[in-house]
Amino acid sequence: MTITELAPAGRPLLVAAARVLPASVVLLLVGSVRRPSRPHGQDWWRTAALAVCNFGAFFPLLIVAVYRLPGGVAAAAGGLQPLLVAGLSVPLANRRPSPVELAVGAIAAVGVAMVVVRPGADIDPVGVLAAIAANVSFAAGVVLTKRWPSSSTGLTATGWQLLLGGALLLPLAIAVEGVPPVLTAANIAALTYLTLVATALAFLVWFSGIERLPAAAPPLLGLAAPVTGALLGWLVLGQSLTPLQLVGFAIALATIAYAAGSPFDRARSRSASPGPVARPGTTGPEHVLVGCR
Repeated sequence: MTITELAPAGRPLLVAAARVLPASVVLLLVGSVRRPSRPHGQDWWRTAALAVCNFGAFFPLLIVAVYRLPGGVAAAAGGLQPLLVAGLSVPLANRRPSPVELAVGAIAAVGVAMVVVRPGADIDPVGVLAAIAANVSFAAGVVLTKRWPSSSTGLTATGWQLLLGGALLLPLAIAVEGVPPVLTAANIAALTYLTLVATALAFLVWFSGIERLPAAAPPLLGLAAPVTGALLGWLVLGQSLTPLQLVGFAIALATIAYAAGSPFDRARSRSASPGPVARPGTTGPEHVLVGCR
């Protein structure tokens, strides 16, 4: 809602850059006060790869999808996250997902679709492709974040990712969309919320959580976002909830609760093939992330 109603219209790259760069400055400044650190050696290219997956590609694609699709259809694509993470774990992390993970991911996708997709929703092919590509990009970021734990603190590691992602997005925005327009008060308010709350704070919490949880859990926890969006539409905008949506709520919440429990840990230990093992996270975002989409 923030993007479609208050952000500058038709400027997905500008909105993405304006969301990412100020957030990077905030996190790096706070990190420099608490515990200065920066990537070293191979951490630089790993950070750059994660920046592209999590921000440089994900945000513009997501914003294109939000502009071109009804909110429910765009959010439903997020229901594919568990399956995408499971699928990408094979080539990117040499980790074979268990049948349980695949089954729960499929059930979760169905539950989210039941909640957010309404009959008669307009389906724009470009928007659908953008939504799917955005979720593929972010799923790759989840897998690689687990595989490549940062040697920096969570605060500065997130800040560096945001900075490198913004460094890619800003010149691209100017080249493709031209000189930024004069921002209205509503635009400024929207971008301030997006950068401080929906990006800096949200992704700091998100990446910290990824390091602590099994690889299958973060994308399932992220399903709370589209479900929360539908709930807020009911509470704030007076939108009705059908019996089908209520069933979808129950399914989505059940998969989220399952992801937070120990069964995934046991399934992973039984099914994981030999390969790189991520070190435990060194620090104590969103997808509240996507409630913030």
